[in-house]
Amino acid sequence: MSALEVALVAGRAAALELMRETVTVLAPTEPGFDWDTGTETPAPIVALYSGPARVKPDREASGREVNAGESNVALHSYLVSLPWSASGVRPPVGAQIRVDSSPEARMSGLMLWVTGVRYGSTATAWRITAEDRS
Repeated sequence: MSALEVALVAGRAAALELMRETVTVLAPTEPGFDWDTGTETPAPIVALYSGPARVKPDREASGREVNAGESNVALHSYLVSLPWSASGVRPPVGAQIRVDSSPEARMSGLMLWVTGVRYGSTATAWRITAEDRS
């Protein structure tokens, strides 16, 4: 094993130790269409991942205000890190991440929307950018 691979194994183990939240990544599948009745059935929601994660505010992106209906809503960006072993999980933009538990009690139940996925062969965790739309 090369020095780089040894460092990556150690870094990925350390990143896993920092994952104090438990999350579920949810994504819709394809909606169905019944040709006989002409009705569309809603897309079922599937869990792509459930397990440990690290959820923290994304320091590179500050909150911005947008209009939603007749109300101003502040969008806050988060960086969600999943274990490297979950790198096969590829949530589409618009998928949701539910924080199921956290040592920070105010984060439990937080619902985030995926805005992007970051790739890198030397990363220590699988990183997903998301935003809180509440």
